[in-house]
Amino acid sequence: MNWYYKLVFASIPVGIALGIGAYTFIYAKGYSYLTHNPAACANCHVMNDYYNGWVKSSHKLIAGCNDCHTSAGLIPKYYSKAENGFWHSFAFTTGRFHDPIQIKPRNIEIVEKSCRQCHSEFVSAIDQIYHSKESRISCIKCHNTVGHQ
Repeated sequence: MNWYYKLVFASIPVGIALGIGAYTFIYAKGYSYLTHNPAACANCHVMNDYYNGWVKSSHKLIAGCNDCHTSAGLIPKYYSKAENGFWHSFAFTTGRFHDPIQIKPRNIEIVEKSCRQCHSEFVSAIDQIYHSKESRISCIKCHNTVGHQ
C-alpha cells in the first residue's frame, strides 16, 4: 500500500472525531460560551434554576456568571470556561452529572476569590481577625445563595 492510501486511512478517524466535535459544538451552542452573556449558562437544563435565581438576585445588575465563576484575566478566564465546559459536557454525555449540579472545590476557590475581590474593603476588615488564610471564614459558607436566590 502506498503512502497516499496510508494517509487517507489514518485521516479517517481524525475526520470522524473532528466532525463529531464540530456537530457537538454547534448542537450544544458552544459558541455562546465564548461570550459574556449569562443566558449561555442556561443552555443546559440543569442550570435553568441557577440562571433564574440569578435573574432575581441583587447581583444581576452588577455581576454576570463569568464575573463570579471564572478566573480573572483573559487566559485564566477561558481556561476555566474550557475546563468546566469539558467536564460539564462529559458528565452530561455520560449521564454522570448530579442534579442539582454541585460545585467543585476548584470552582469554590474561584468564587471565593471573586467575592473577596469585589467586596475587598468589607472582607479585609473581617480578615484582620484571622491570622492565616486557612483560618479565615469563607464568604460562601454564609452567603451561598447571594448570586442564586
